[in-house]
Amino acid sequence: MKVIIVGSTHAGTNAAIQILRDHPETEVTIYERHTNVSFLSTGISLFLDGQVKHLEDMFYSSPEELAGLGANVLTRHNVVKIDAATKTVDVVDMDSGEMTSDTYDKLIMATGSTVNVPPIFGIDEDMVLLCKNYEQAKAVYQAAKDHKRIAIIGGGYIGTELAESYARTGHDVLLIQSQDILLDHYVDQNLSDKVVDILRDQGVEVVLNSRVTSFAQDDEGLAIETNGETYRADVAIVSTGFVPNTTLLRGQVKMDRHGAIIINDYIQSSDPDIFACGDASVVNFNPTGQPAYTPLATNAVRQGMLAGINVFGNLQRYMGTQATSAIKIFGRTLASSGLTLRHAASAGLNADSVTFEGTWRPAYMPTTDKLLINLVYNRDNRRVLGAQLFSKHEVAQLANAISIAIQNRNTIDDLSFVDMLFNPNFDDTFNFLNLVAQKAVAQEAERGNRQPRVTAGVKPDKKTKK
Repeated sequence: MKVIIVGSTHAGTNAAIQILRDHPETEVTIYERHTNVSFLSTGISLFLDGQVKHLEDMFYSSPEELAGLGANVLTRHNVVKIDAATKTVDVVDMDSGEMTSDTYDKLIMATGSTVNVPPIFGIDEDMVLLCKNYEQAKAVYQAAKDHKRIAIIGGGYIGTELAESYARTGHDVLLIQSQDILLDHYVDQNLSDKVVDILRDQGVEVVLNSRVTSFAQDDEGLAIETNGETYRADVAIVSTGFVPNTTLLRGQVKMDRHGAIIINDYIQSSDPDIFACGDASVVNFNPTGQPAYTPLATNAVRQGMLAGINVFGNLQRYMGTQATSAIKIFGRTLASSGLTLRHAASAGLNADSVTFEGTWRPAYMPTTDKLLINLVYNRDNRRVLGAQLFSKHEVAQLANAISIAIQNRNTIDDLSFVDMLFNPNFDDTFNFLNLVAQKAVAQEAERGNRQPRVTAGVKPDKKTKK
């Protein structure tokens, strides 16, 4: 079988590795526009503030490694046309300009995404930069070496991480966010407020509810015009989300409103011979049961591996995702999985939340740290929808536990009493996930919504269920 993979960051790299490990006889051709593969853009901020010494350490594979497995790796080759009806692709050698055509039995679309560049006047100024791929990261690093005033446009994960990195390296940092909340897809307002306070305490100027309307470069640097005020900086980095690179298949497969390719449980598009994965496709988002566009590396590596498995048949179903993620912010861990209350409401769910504030282990221990957990749940069926955790202590792995609870459709009642270890070195007699779930159960009981109790061997009366 002949498989063409278009693009080779996370999804494409993992698809190729999976195919050639399972079926080394397969003819695999990878077309990649850049000179490199498998760049971990999530590590850029660690390089910028010196925690990682070499940007090249952010690669976990290489064209040479993939070629060693048996792939035909063609870097600096740009696919300019895909014809799904004839199963052909047209490709340009970006160095020679030569155009060639190729054919496939199966095609894996792993073209990723680009920064969503808003239609702002002056966005093409020299000192207005993007930050996603290897070349852009090098340009951002060099610009920051030569300039002190850094403006970051967009307060998602990347924007927040960049703000921390540049504050750590002694830059004057301005963070402009168009909404009233940072990290909107991952935390609710109370945790956004904490992050804002921490950034401001570290010298970052955080401007919320402000939309950039223009950039203008002059002898004094950049003038950044917003809907309310003008700010000055030497360099601006735009991190306003991502859009999928899927124009090659527009009109040939089904896509969502973002242009992300809609996939089934086996990573297939509406054309059964075209698979889509990573930032080019939707995910099956388990908290809502609906497709969603959620560009995360974790989704890309899993979908890429599944594409590599399922090109040989419907062998392994895609479990979907909870968009579980975490960042470090000035010594604090912020982790989340599933829906925030704000986004649960936007999805039309009858949701509510509770907040646990305590410590991660007993106060009688020599040291402990504060811990805050938001737990979001569905009031109709009591299922866990999401959680956010925040502490100086390492609590990121608890987001994985919440992810499993959402995946398995567990309720707040399940989470209240699920078996978790107790040792005062690690937690309290009831783990804090138990405790926050017990708060949710108590909140519903106060409203008269009680989970029916079951006596051993006796089934509950369906009429009494709420």
